[in-house]
Amino acid sequence: MKGLWLENNQLQLRNDIPTPEPPPGEALVRVLRAGICNTDLELLRGYYPYSGILGHEFVGVVEQGPENLLNQRVVGEINAVCGHCRFCLSQQSTHCENRTVLGIVNRHGAFAEYLCLPIANLHTVPDNVPTEVATFTEPLAAALEIQQQVELGANHRVVVVGDGKLGQLVAQTIALTGCELLVVGRHQDKLANLEARGIKTGLATAVKDRYFDISVECTGNPEGFAIARRALRPRGTLVLKSTYAGNLSLDASSLVVDEITLIGSRCGPFAPALQLLATAQVDVQPLIQARYQLSEGLAAFAHAQSRGVLKVLLEIG
Repeated sequence: MKGLWLENNQLQLRNDIPTPEPPPGEALVRVLRAGICNTDLELLRGYYPYSGILGHEFVGVVEQGPENLLNQRVVGEINAVCGHCRFCLSQQSTHCENRTVLGIVNRHGAFAEYLCLPIANLHTVPDNVPTEVATFTEPLAAALEIQQQVELGANHRVVVVGDGKLGQLVAQTIALTGCELLVVGRHQDKLANLEARGIKTGLATAVKDRYFDISVECTGNPEGFAIARRALRPRGTLVLKSTYAGNLSLDASSLVVDEITLIGSRCGPFAPALQLLATAQVDVQPLIQARYQLSEGLAAFAHAQSRGVLKVLLEIG
């Protein structure tokens, strides 16, 4: 089969990859669409020593699996877990000690014609959700994970730093809580997407120091971290949604003095994400910047790495 293969930080389009055979408990999925994520770009830069097929945001059709899923459109949770380690047994399976992660850790990903995932990871896509919209399920679930970790409501002041792909989804999901929300970024056209939904936006200069209860950092760069940090009141909470390929320097003493809570946040719940897409409470269409065929995958990655680009989709099946 055809797929985008990463090895030694070099990406190549291959036509000689064997079609996977699903082991017991897993399904074979024919990939329809897949989205290029910042994590994919960070893997190219050496964020994690991965070799294999990239990609973890996808929609596909089950070709081998249980009868109730055959020929159904599905999305899939990316962590394949063991079910018996201390994290799995304590309902924290995304930290499974023996996990593989689709397109990230020891499991071939979605930038290919086929993939395999555990049947338990798959969720059917509602009929009224277009395939390209459903490709946003995984990052939207990641955005929703914040609300699993931090209490958010009308009495909270929240700033989201970053107007890129993830920042846009985080902002739209947090806005549904009714909190006092500000989203800051560098791109007026991207901020306009959020303003059209009634979300307050601004540049970094709009951030009032030591004002916010919660900061969410979605830029993945030191400047964004600095803005998110200075925005927080004492005993505020700083949520990190971005992976960093390099090291991040910070003033640890100020975190101690102000008693700041620092929270890492990644994978989240799929069912609520699909519900938001099915009910159009979140609008992802303005985030789609370009579409490429799988055979144009290298050009798609070059486009995705361009400064300021939002979501680039690969049309595979």
